[in-house]
Amino acid sequence: MTGAVGPDSLELREVHRFPNRPVRTGGTLHWDILALHQGVLDGLRRAGPVASVGVDSWAVDYGLLDADGVLLGNPVHYRDARTEGMAGRLAETLPPQELYAHTGLQYLPFNTVYQLGAARDSAQLAAARALLLIPDLISYWLTGVRGTELTNASTTQLIDPRTRDWSQTVAEAAGVPLSLFPPLRRPGDAAGELLPEVLDETGLDGPVPVTAVGSHDTASAVAAVPARSGRFAYIATGTWSLAGLELAEPVLTEESRRANFTNELGVDGTVRYLRNIMGLWLLQECMRSWESAGSPQEFEPLLRDAGSRTPLRSVVDAGDPEFLAPGRMPQRIGEACRRAGRPVPDGPAGTARCVLDSLAIAHRLAVEDAQRLADTEVDVVHVVGGGVHNELLCQLTADACGLPVVAGPAEAAALGNVAVQARAHGVIGDDAGLVRRLLYDTLPLRTYQPSGDHGSPQEWAGAAAAVRAGR
Repeated sequence: MTGAVGPDSLELREVHRFPNRPVRTGGTLHWDILALHQGVLDGLRRAGPVASVGVDSWAVDYGLLDADGVLLGNPVHYRDARTEGMAGRLAETLPPQELYAHTGLQYLPFNTVYQLGAARDSAQLAAARALLLIPDLISYWLTGVRGTELTNASTTQLIDPRTRDWSQTVAEAAGVPLSLFPPLRRPGDAAGELLPEVLDETGLDGPVPVTAVGSHDTASAVAAVPARSGRFAYIATGTWSLAGLELAEPVLTEESRRANFTNELGVDGTVRYLRNIMGLWLLQECMRSWESAGSPQEFEPLLRDAGSRTPLRSVVDAGDPEFLAPGRMPQRIGEACRRAGRPVPDGPAGTARCVLDSLAIAHRLAVEDAQRLADTEVDVVHVVGGGVHNELLCQLTADACGLPVVAGPAEAAALGNVAVQARAHGVIGDDAGLVRRLLYDTLPLRTYQPSGDHGSPQEWAGAAAAVRAGR
């Protein structure tokens, strides 16, 4: 994406789109990181002259470099099963309560600290002299400069959100040598310039600076929430749903840990207090399953059919880790309904309705819990990311939460990325509020009010209580 930015405007243009497909080799699921890097180079070539480059991506995963700075194998994908049992092993030296008190991060089986635990005895880790999280690895290949961007580092479960620095206590308990990580940098910091070979490959004229942004894509997306006041919740939707609040300080209570909330760091010294929910991955996997079985579904007709189904007939816990792995998603959703004593969805439309009702309930529970745990109230929910195109999900979320939902922008991560670069280079003012007002005034947004067309408030409350009780 390229962004054209002025004092009163911020416009995006898609210049290149390329696939991101994990590859399984030797029983391990990997990132196809070289293909992604080539996609980045192709995109820079198509972008033409640019004033700055910023990189954001999914979090937690990493590549290891040897003493010569060469990548030691393709990074392992977070959906690989290698971290099974790692949380229990770490708990033997650092109980979950202490781990949360030091890092504020929710339990997710693929957190970097567990990945490093799984790799502890590997030849790769023994040979490694540096560890780069995925966006930092791409930036390194573009610039030759190594760094660890803070918002993404906060997802490793090795950062203390109070000090905004590494937790020596956690690193020692986990056996993680922090010397592997290059120095921390923050959104807006300089991250180097495109190498001569990159300029040759892309046809760009140097120098072209690379600027650190909120390199965890959710950090960039939350920076682009077009809120008009501070009383908002956000849901960054896509493959995952990340639902919560933007706070000034972390919430590190035991109650917060039990509720599985995370305190990730955001742009401008903020804390992204949120819960990870499985998201539209559930529906994406169902679509892949139906296609593999010879019954491909077209998305829009499927949503129309799903919208006509009886609301809240079948629901599952959309945050359940049992849905993390790929494969057989419609059958696994049906099995989860059966175990919970609920009707098994009938056909693709019934399954899609189950997924969307379940996501809306998960959104409600996350927004409710975040307000209670952080002792704050909101009067609007902002939905950003790819899920804003799913009108049914946006309406169901408004109905479930009993709050207006403002949907947009879809490309929030790219907008937040560009805005941080523009601020760093003095194109727009260095004020998050100004950026949000600019986005609110210039972006096409849609507001969904609670309607009652997809279940009464009492029905949503009952369904949410049933999901909560089943956890």
